Amino acid sequence: MAGAAVLRSLRILRPRTLATSGRFLDPGECVLFPASCVLYPPWRSSPARSLQVCSALCAGHNKWSKVKNIKGPKDVARCKMFMKFALLIKVAVKEGGSNPGMNINLANVLEQCRRKNMPKTSIESAIKTAAKPGSQLTYEVRGPGGCMLLVEVLTYNRTGTNHEIKRLLSKNRGMISDGVRNNFIRKGVVVVPGQNVSTDRALELAIEAGAEDVQESEDEEEQPILKFICDVVETSKVRASLGKLGLEIASVGLEFVPRVSLSLSEDQLEATLMLVEALSDCPDVIQVWDNIQADS
Repeated sequence: MAGAAVLRSLRILRPRTLATSGRFLDPGECVLFPASCVLYPPWRSSPARSLQVCSALCAGHNKWSKVKNIKGPKDVARCKMFMKFALLIKVAVKEGGSNPGMNINLANVLEQCRRKNMPKTSIESAIKTAAKPGSQLTYEVRGPGGCMLLVEVLTYNRTGTNHEIKRLLSKNRGMISDGVRNNFIRKGVVVVPGQNVSTDRALELAIEAGAEDVQESEDEEEQPILKFICDVVETSKVRASLGKLGLEIASVGLEFVPRVSLSLSEDQLEATLMLVEALSDCPDVIQVWDNIQADS
């Protein structure tokens, strides 16, 4: 279960909404993820920015609450979490350079590393080794019950990683499925602490900040958080607006959001958890995104 817990540490958790491949994708389609991770219902936009209460579709903390024998995030070894952060750093450097002043994605990842007390030497090592030639890949996967997964990978041995991913899929009721990527869309996500913020206030803050949606979730320490969802190009603007409203920014980044969610039975959910756990434990896997409904 360590893998799933690491996901909760590295991704934006995807719980209830309050508001409004064998085939590899092009490396440019890989995205950076906030440290807290991931998927929701179709986005609505209108001049009035109507925020609507609806269920979330991501693999967050609450989603797995009915599954038996789930360990808490405290059982996750910190070294595994730091390994995932190192991958995020390398991806950010490859895409935008090693200067956080000129690379907003890298700056956001480094902010998360500092919040989690990642050793400075480990951060510097990840930045230096990012220049090493590597491949960013995205596997499109179907899992138990027909759920959809996107598996983000950074590898320096494409053949070996490809073999390992396929082995894990075969062992855990998964399969490569072209076209899964079409069910996901990228969105900007700004995460703030959710203590003492009512649902009504959260909606007001989303409207004032120009966000499309706001969702309740929990971080890896099971503390309440709010995720403000917005268009990718509006991410910095929404972050600045929330800061001006007096909110502390916990993380900022991009995530894959599903266009269509899927509800699973308890058995299917448990099987999917095993698959996600196995994939996320792979050293080359950065992130696993899914379209599972939070209240499955």
